Amino acid sequence: MGSTIELTAADGHKFKAYRAEPAGKVRGGLVVAMEIFGVNSHIRSVADGYAADGYLVIAPALFDRVERDYDTGYSQEEIQRGIGIIQTINMDDTMKDVAAALQNISDAGKAGIVGYCWGGRVSWMSAANVSGLSCSIPYYGGGIPGLSGLKPNCPVMFHWGESDESIPLDDVKVFSEKHNDQTHYFYKAGHGFNCDQRGSYDADAAKLARGRTLEFLGQHVG
Repeated sequence: MGSTIELTAADGHKFKAYRAEPAGKVRGGLVVAMEIFGVNSHIRSVADGYAADGYLVIAPALFDRVERDYDTGYSQEEIQRGIGIIQTINMDDTMKDVAAALQNISDAGKAGIVGYCWGGRVSWMSAANVSGLSCSIPYYGGGIPGLSGLKPNCPVMFHWGESDESIPLDDVKVFSEKHNDQTHYFYKAGHGFNCDQRGSYDADAAKLARGRTLEFLGQHVG
């Protein structure tokens, strides 16, 4: 089990993060970028899971700049609330928060970032804007196809849902062709297929994607 700590970004912003430490030898570090539901029980369990695999994990509360201690479920009302928050966030500030999170786990050695939903977009942007990342793994990152001009500074592995209604597959295909030097996997699943608290959860896709993620982390982080 992890614990909640406080981080300070380069501009002085103080914010919370959930930090989970491995029991044994540390393989490396990992930033977990949250969905639009905050660092909730699911994101904490994801962090604990990667810690159990040997990584020093930190999940920063990336909504703290707008609303502190944000933690919701998955109702339609809560989805709309989360969408409202990401429309007000300055992504340059989010990059500062990711950098502060990465700094916190620097003792672990090499580090990557994995993100889900909005956190997938954060992971893709971090690959291009945050120095010190050894890899990036965006899961069904909303808005990524519209950010095809970014140039990542580390290897990136994308997980896409073929029936994701919020990210048109045609747009993803164009994006993946433009960035065909990176790794792209497609699953017969919808948006949020990794989250076992959502109706869109797909156990087979989640297991397959997680295995590929761990293999990618093993190659690039440790």
